[in-house]
Amino acid sequence: MKLTLVQGDITQQRADAIVNAANSSLMGGGGVDGAIHRRGGPEILEECRKLRAGQYGKGLPTGRAVATTAGRLPARWVIHTVGPVHSRSEDRSALLASCYTESLRVADTLGAASVAFPAISTGIYGWPMDDAARIALEAVRQADTAVTEVRFVLFDAAAYATFEARL
Repeated sequence: MKLTLVQGDITQQRADAIVNAANSSLMGGGGVDGAIHRRGGPEILEECRKLRAGQYGKGLPTGRAVATTAGRLPARWVIHTVGPVHSRSEDRSALLASCYTESLRVADTLGAASVAFPAISTGIYGWPMDDAARIALEAVRQADTAVTEVRFVLFDAAAYATFEARL
């Protein structure tokens, strides 16, 4: 598997699938989630509503992943995953790793060869970037997947430098 890093906007990535650091409601929000919903258009929200009306009536559980259309984004699919909120008193690193492995599992079911990930849980959920980079890279490297390209799309220079040092 080819691992690459890009500094930029995940909503502009040409990949089979981009991963959304979603909240459990799947109804959009701030950060990456809000940007994907705004740029992708109402088609994404429409599919998320259907998921909420069906099997995810109580929301998408932390560490799980589900796919929708990418709407107007330059990708085929959006894979939504809910990252854990960072805690100093509880080790939630397995849940964060699961976001990556579950997203790759969903990508495999779709037949996606390329997947673009943000740095999940590092925004409002407060996960320290260095630890998040370690967990993300380990999870992706150890994943049993047919995906041939994983791209980490980091929003700013500091996040890019942190992932680069870990890569």
